[in-house]
Amino acid sequence: MVLKIINFAGSLCVLLYGMKLMSDGIQKGAGQKLQKALAFVTGNRLVGLLTGMILTMVIQSSGATTVMVVTFVNAGLMTLQQSIGVIFGANIGTTVTGWIVALFGFNFKMETLALPIFALGYLLTIVKRYRKENAGHAIMGFALLFIGLGWLSAAFQLSADSPVVQLLALVQGRGALSILIGVLVGTIITGLLHSSSAMSAIIITMAYNNLIAWEFSAAMIIGSTIGSTIDAIMASFGASPDAKRVALVHVLFNLSTAVIALVIFKPFLAFVDFITPTVSHDHQIIYDITMLHTVFKVLGAILFLPFVKQIVWLMHKLVKDDENAVPTTYRLEFNERMAAESPEGCVFRVQKEMSAFADVVVEMFDSLQDGLQHPDNDFIEHHYARIEQLENYTDQMQDEIVHYLVRCSHLHLSDESKDNVSTMVQLAGEMESMADGCLNIANQIKKAVEREMTFPKEDVDRLLPYFELARQLLYFIHKNVANMQSLTQEQFEFASGIEQQIDNERTALRKIARDRMEKGGDVRAELLYMDMVRQIEKFSDRCFDVAGELGKEVRPMHQRA
Repeated sequence: MVLKIINFAGSLCVLLYGMKLMSDGIQKGAGQKLQKALAFVTGNRLVGLLTGMILTMVIQSSGATTVMVVTFVNAGLMTLQQSIGVIFGANIGTTVTGWIVALFGFNFKMETLALPIFALGYLLTIVKRYRKENAGHAIMGFALLFIGLGWLSAAFQLSADSPVVQLLALVQGRGALSILIGVLVGTIITGLLHSSSAMSAIIITMAYNNLIAWEFSAAMIIGSTIGSTIDAIMASFGASPDAKRVALVHVLFNLSTAVIALVIFKPFLAFVDFITPTVSHDHQIIYDITMLHTVFKVLGAILFLPFVKQIVWLMHKLVKDDENAVPTTYRLEFNERMAAESPEGCVFRVQKEMSAFADVVVEMFDSLQDGLQHPDNDFIEHHYARIEQLENYTDQMQDEIVHYLVRCSHLHLSDESKDNVSTMVQLAGEMESMADGCLNIANQIKKAVEREMTFPKEDVDRLLPYFELARQLLYFIHKNVANMQSLTQEQFEFASGIEQQIDNERTALRKIARDRMEKGGDVRAELLYMDMVRQIEKFSDRCFDVAGELGKEVRPMHQRA
């Protein structure tokens, strides 16, 4: 009996590892395209449903999908309303594992072909020439899935006098009590495994070996739906109110559909049995279970999808906004659950923070224009204090983002994501320097006000177009940082052209200021004016450095060193 338990545990570990390896290989092979597809889902609830369903079918993990959804809502990449359809779709997508097991796991003895398939996957991982390592991992995971399933089936081949068989016989056939026990067992084991897909494979395998009957199998499937919410709950710890609302939607949706299914349990099972085609008289139960799992999830989505707006309203009533939040303090928490389920999603998550970083710099720079046009106490009171506050905030942003990216660099990432991590570390430093530049310019304006210096109108009129060129370059890099896409040759040349115009204007403005000093102008005012010109030019240099980092594949070779 002890040997049977050890075999069961080992088989289960192989099954879980195979699913994990397959999921990771697919996610890394797709780079961040899957995350981008999820993050930019439209407000159409049906599109959200299909996106969640397809994504989960591809990566073979509803847990990974729900964790990504919670994390993206927390980052502001998705709204609560958009996320609900995706959550519903993920619940449907997770049923595909059951169909794989039912259709191929027993009839075709896939474990016989699993070793050659595993060997093929392994070869793809070691032959670097073809760069198919991620595909190799996915294939190896697929093979391990069936190896584990075959071993699991063998481990469940127990004699009639086995304690496990006797225990299962004891808890079954007791009416409502047996159904509740089945639900409880399904909930607990799924919560421990963090995988409803693995739980459905276990249930199908047990039913295939005649260890559990139809009603008890159905109750365990319903329970697994409740247990699968554990990942979303864990991902919401310490998250924003909206992220907690997403997790609550997942819990309440799965719990509500489970309760409804239990209320109409007998008619529901009869309906499933009626619509399931007869495939195998000996093992028809495995198809009934798989059909029940699918119909259960689909009907639940159909029932609740029309009420998305009402669900959003209810979530806002149940989870209140944090009124004590301090926006001047920046924190970027590293989500361990996200790192385990979808390391690529961690990188995509921080890209949103880089966009927010650029937003702060734009706000700081825009605030300077009022000071250039009207250098007075009103600027110091309303704008300077805010710029100073935001500069301190960007210091925190750089520290938190770089620390987060360092942790990301230790994850198993695709080459694309590794490059993005390296690029974002550089960009964080450049944008913090840009924020420092904004404060330096603000300090020059503050100094002019405190010393009661005034600049001739023609000087201000010359300075504003120069400032506008720097703003144009800032807005250009802001747009491209938000997308985190490499610049094309034309885009890099556009940024380079603006930078050259700024350099030319700087030279002309400094010459005008020097000429006035030589003719007896106010030396202190002219020096301050020249320093302001220099600070704006330094700011534009930092902007161009960002463009250079984004366009490192197309910028001239001599600029890449």
